[in-house]
Amino acid sequence: MLLAFDIGNTSIHLGIFESEILKHTWRIGVEQEKLPDEYGVLILSLLATGKVLPEHIDDCIIGCDVPPLIPTFETVCKKYFGMDPMIVGHGLRTGVRILYDNPKQLGADRIVDAVAAIRKYGAPVIVVDFGTATVFDAVNEQGDYLGGAIAPGIGIASEALFSRAAMLYRVQLERPPVAIGKNTIHAMQSGIFFGYVGLVEGIVARFKAELTGDVKVIATGGLAREIAQATNCIDVIDGDLTLEGLRFIYELNADVR
Repeated sequence: MLLAFDIGNTSIHLGIFESEILKHTWRIGVEQEKLPDEYGVLILSLLATGKVLPEHIDDCIIGCDVPPLIPTFETVCKKYFGMDPMIVGHGLRTGVRILYDNPKQLGADRIVDAVAAIRKYGAPVIVVDFGTATVFDAVNEQGDYLGGAIAPGIGIASEALFSRAAMLYRVQLERPPVAIGKNTIHAMQSGIFFGYVGLVEGIVARFKAELTGDVKVIATGGLAREIAQATNCIDVIDGDLTLEGLRFIYELNADVR
């Protein structure tokens, strides 16, 4: 079994693969001050819910956008699973030519998402990842990673609104019944939710204008399903895209383990 870690700024997505099948997934919060043993005990308890024992794990792969956490999870893999993990970004093959000005500035998740999108849905393709930031990535017809756009995540933008406007207060981040809000709650929900729908539609349209071919748009991350239900610009919702990308990268590099 392969244990994959997708470590973001807000949450950690874990997946267990048996051959090519994603058997189990879990999400936990990110706490940079948490010790390796604390993460290790938590991860073992999660695996136990799927009847997975440490000795069932044959290898580990880590994709991490929080550099200080890499040593923490290296220690977890060594101490609790007896192996050095494969870490995305350490000279691993991806099968994708990166045309970004400085590839070292790319977060691991952006490359991993692109790899998975190409393998699962073909190219050209646009990936929209709704996480701490809302990240757009573009791949051309030749399967080359071109670059993308980064916008504040809906949670970050909402918190800024709540904290800076004295007359406004926190509301549930959900789709309101109509766009024209008749009360403050619905008005704020409309501005936040439909504002992000408009952001997604606008950036996707601009990306498509710069790409050629039949472009598919893949959404992943926290609010992917909710946003996709409010627009026609998203073709596929894939909540496990990054985990699948980690598996693909592991398979490309397994021969050097």
